[in-house]
Amino acid sequence: MNPDALVTTWDIPWAVTTALIVTALIYVRGWRRIRRTRPAQFPKWRLAAFLGGLLAIFIAVASPLDTFSETLLFMHMGQHFVLMSVAPPLIVFGAPIVPMLRGLPRWVIRHPLRPLFASRFLHHAGDWLTRPRVAWLAMNVAYAGWHIPRAYEFALSSENVHNCEHACFFFTSLMFWWPVIAPWPFRQNYSRWILLPYLVLADFVNTGLSAFLCFSGKLLYPSYGAVPRLFGLSALNDQVAAGAFMWVMGSTVFLIPAMIVTLQLLSPPRRRRFAAQPVLTAHR
Repeated sequence: MNPDALVTTWDIPWAVTTALIVTALIYVRGWRRIRRTRPAQFPKWRLAAFLGGLLAIFIAVASPLDTFSETLLFMHMGQHFVLMSVAPPLIVFGAPIVPMLRGLPRWVIRHPLRPLFASRFLHHAGDWLTRPRVAWLAMNVAYAGWHIPRAYEFALSSENVHNCEHACFFFTSLMFWWPVIAPWPFRQNYSRWILLPYLVLADFVNTGLSAFLCFSGKLLYPSYGAVPRLFGLSALNDQVAAGAFMWVMGSTVFLIPAMIVTLQLLSPPRRRRFAAQPVLTAHR
């Protein structure tokens, strides 16, 4: 197979693509409305971030990352990286709650959704899901759990289970990045110093899993040994490449925000308030 196929082979899932387009239209409509009264909270970079997150989801499910995910492990790990460490933080940077609500038709808010928003359960559930310890555990348990060989092989055996795996990665990663980015109108009820162990310990989990793939010396996922090998890459070397990718890219995603948070916390108070807003107090 020509190596160009790693770039040119796309398979567009129209149901997901349609959902992404509708979501984008609702957000843009709501962003334009809320920007009239709160331009400071919703500059253009928030719009770009949210749409960039939706584009990242599209790339993850339609590009060669998905086409070759059952043949090349390193492509599958690239897909997981986009779904966990690219799309979720971009979407959270877009502070999506208010624009999405403002973008919906009024009759939807007044009738089907009104009882839901009036419920205290929804607010308590949202607060609970975005607590740092809950969000950290959810993301890392999903990340490590689905990479256990039996769970991973189970996901490859069924398209529905595979989609469920990807949904777990995406939604638990939204939870994980929410306390870090703290998008408006999210209220922090914790010290931001907690974000340092929060991010560093997540990197430890990623490093452990990545090292396991790199140095196990045996094929952990037999399915990749049972399919035709592409481009002369053995199944074991493919596994090492996947682990190396996860190690480098995952550490980058966790440690750079940790350094930014550290610089913000150590800066003078007046400067800290100014610096935190556009970087991470707005914000694998």
